[in-house]
Amino acid sequence: MLMSENFDNLQYNSCVSRGICSVNPRTSALQNVLGLYLHLCAKYCLKLFERDKLDDRVKNVVLNTTAISVLNPECNEHCYMEAIYSLKDILPEIIKTYNVIYEETDFEGENIYNSDIFKKCTNIIDTIKLGEAIFRETVSKIPEKIRDLYKIILIIAKSISINILDLESYDCINKTAFKTMLSLINSMNSENFDEEKLKTLIHEGAQCNTNLMEELHRVQENQYGEQGVYEVSYTTTPSKAVLVVGSNIKELEIILKAMQNKGIDVYTHDEMMLAHTFPKFKEYKILKGQFGYGVENCLIDFATFPGPIILTKHSLHNIENLYRGRLFTTDLNFYKGVIKINDNNFQPVIDSANESKGFKKGKICETVEIGYNYKECIESIDIKIKAGNYKKFVVIGLKEYSHNQKEYFEKFVRLLNKDILIISFSYNFERENFMYFNTCFDSYAVVRIFKHILSHNLSASIFLPKCGRNTIAEMLDFKRYQGVNVFTDECEPVVINPSLMNTLREVFEIKPFGSARKDAEFINNL
Repeated sequence: MLMSENFDNLQYNSCVSRGICSVNPRTSALQNVLGLYLHLCAKYCLKLFERDKLDDRVKNVVLNTTAISVLNPECNEHCYMEAIYSLKDILPEIIKTYNVIYEETDFEGENIYNSDIFKKCTNIIDTIKLGEAIFRETVSKIPEKIRDLYKIILIIAKSISINILDLESYDCINKTAFKTMLSLINSMNSENFDEEKLKTLIHEGAQCNTNLMEELHRVQENQYGEQGVYEVSYTTTPSKAVLVVGSNIKELEIILKAMQNKGIDVYTHDEMMLAHTFPKFKEYKILKGQFGYGVENCLIDFATFPGPIILTKHSLHNIENLYRGRLFTTDLNFYKGVIKINDNNFQPVIDSANESKGFKKGKICETVEIGYNYKECIESIDIKIKAGNYKKFVVIGLKEYSHNQKEYFEKFVRLLNKDILIISFSYNFERENFMYFNTCFDSYAVVRIFKHILSHNLSASIFLPKCGRNTIAEMLDFKRYQGVNVFTDECEPVVINPSLMNTLREVFEIKPFGSARKDAEFINNL
């Protein structure tokens, strides 16, 4: 059974409902200070890493801090101050180590505690003032386009950091990716504003991120079995319950083991739904299904769930306006009022679940078929190409549930020529030249299948309706390929602000969604 029309047409959005779709000035100022510390740390960490002298603790702090540096509107002031203090603690140590190894007496190392970045970061008010001063200096010295390229660099570094940390949860270390991440951030220390060099670094970073996604997928299939097509239920059953949020399915596995034989059911939310596509998770009878409609609707989803909610690492959810007491997290950087889980001790979650009302009666809801078998998908695509006389490809990526895009794509698909093969991961339309794969939240599936499509050496265009954590890295990796057209919808300013979107369009030739007729004419005339 496919997702219902109610699900397709759901337009509630937490950001819009609150009337706040941008980062407030205080948070922005703290982000500036965090960025300053990250740039400085990257300068020394890169050199120490090249000499194999970088402490694992320092590496972990840098990775986790980069993971919240941008594209994280839900990280509040407390969260940013904790991250700043974490970097402030390790900075003197890495500078001292650097000076010893390189036999230098670095100015910052000798006088670090007397520098402004230490003296002015002792409390939140002074830190915000420093962040505002950093912003004014940045605007006066660095051209706007370069500032946007720096932000793109930081966004890609963030994606790389999260994927590195996810890999490390499976005891897999990727040193090359970590060095790439440090090199990206360190490039922001240069006073030589070379746009072409930055573009090259950005493409290298985007490719690195794709390689990490591929490696992570391979590791997950080795551990949980080959991904396939499975039915996932939205039905709830009478019982105490826990909701697991995010995308780190390794943590879901740990949580399921902790909840075994406790009389507590487990439900997934948003991207965690992907766990249901791996056969290993079918062994956990307490894993009941999916609850709610994803990150765009988390205020409603979380408020109506009758039990504790676990925010796994690097979850991007709006919790600022949610009441506390039953929100838990395993993340290193966590929000004020959210209960931290240490050393995978989920007893506080179990206690909270038992104290909560749980589902009293349960509710029978739809069942959704999600997932894909890569070999079968590729085979079906190749058969379709061989049987037809296709000259071009159009790929439609994952949908954004908070936007009403179905009408646009319905008209767009209808207007495309019949010699264009359309492969969609979001909407399903009845056409001879149309193929649909419901990979749901799986952005890597889009990347993986698109790369195979390119092997047919036909003109290819990809439309990316969804703005997510990896969107910028993915779109820029697609642009590495000759002749590929990349289209994106408008994103909320809190994710990609208009200035940054303009730079993506101008510098990297990322095209905006226009009218369905205009975009179809462009593709037809290629």
